[in-house]
Amino acid sequence: MKIYEELQKRNLIAQVTDEPQIQQLVNNGKAVFYIGFDPTADSLHVGHFMALCLMKRLQQAGNRPIALIGGGTGYIGDPSGRTDMRQMMTPEAIEHNCACFKKQMERFIDFGDEKAMMLNNADWLLKLNYIDFLREVGSCFSVNNMLRAECYKQRMERGLSFLEFNYMIMQAYDFYHMFKTVGCNMQFGGDDQWSNMLAGTELIRRKLSKDAYAMTITLLLNSEGKKMGKTSSGAVWLDPDKTSPYDFYQYWRNVDDKDVLKCIRMLTFLPLEQVDEMDSWEGEELNKAKEILAYELTSLVHGEDEAKKAESSAKSIFLGSGDSVDMPEVVIGNKELDDNDSIGILRLLVLSGLCSSNADARRNINQGGVTVNGKKVTDVSLLLKEADLKKGIILRRGKKNYKKVVME
Repeated sequence: MKIYEELQKRNLIAQVTDEPQIQQLVNNGKAVFYIGFDPTADSLHVGHFMALCLMKRLQQAGNRPIALIGGGTGYIGDPSGRTDMRQMMTPEAIEHNCACFKKQMERFIDFGDEKAMMLNNADWLLKLNYIDFLREVGSCFSVNNMLRAECYKQRMERGLSFLEFNYMIMQAYDFYHMFKTVGCNMQFGGDDQWSNMLAGTELIRRKLSKDAYAMTITLLLNSEGKKMGKTSSGAVWLDPDKTSPYDFYQYWRNVDDKDVLKCIRMLTFLPLEQVDEMDSWEGEELNKAKEILAYELTSLVHGEDEAKKAESSAKSIFLGSGDSVDMPEVVIGNKELDDNDSIGILRLLVLSGLCSSNADARRNINQGGVTVNGKKVTDVSLLLKEADLKKGIILRRGKKNYKKVVME
């Protein structure tokens, strides 16, 4: 099976322009494509994961990926899917986040000679003369058409800054610039980026020729990916210092039954024949599918050794063996204790990251979902003593979310 048809069978393609040409380029390994990543944090997260997997698949089929880091557009912020203006970032923060992204991407993509490229749009956007840019590029855009774009319509009632309004033009110019300078002939992105990507394709054809060989494609999961990776304690990051391999494994182990086979098809590199056989799995077989999903993705992000440790620890906890060697630890200091050398269970649940707030912790306790060393907590005023913490306690929320809490 050729790669384009495989992407279709994995339900990764939602919309395309110029499908016959795209299919030919991709299947013949002639696509030079980019996916953009705005450096809004110092780590990639699960929402970026599908894009990285897609880049890896296409590179393995002979195509050339461009990981475009939005060091320039990061100064503006993408209004897509937002109800408020993104926090303005300093140049130092943007530069630091870009460096972090590259280190993580290297686990997925080969940036060797004549292989993948990593570009930063700050290298050209920050050098633009604004008046010349408006004359050269801005004249190609209709304000009426821009206001019909979904990413702007969602923000008009709440307020859209002129700075953000420029984002579509900046993203379109990225494609135009890379088309001319490095031969980028295709762009990929989530369906929330469709208007921005169409603007890029249209700009190339207006500035160069109607037959300019530039293609656009959107992915099914990117918008869903923005919803994925959110837990009660925050985002699920690819950086092991932010989300441990164990927590990463547990996140995928705990996906809904209705999502597990979809995630296996879209995100793993298991052969489609094997995935097709799982489509009929039900009941206990879905738990096995979740273990497969969690192991495959943890291995992809953190390596096989970490995946084996996470799997072993998760199974030992489930079986009640008490082996917590590989369970993620939360270390607390004396400053967290009160005058009686104790800490309240609500605060401990929040500090551990198992709950997002005191209210969330109280709700989980009242619903019977919290245990300490295997014993259900029924009192929201429970205090844990320093002596107990020095021995280490196993704190659990729900059926599968554990942390080992120790004193430093």
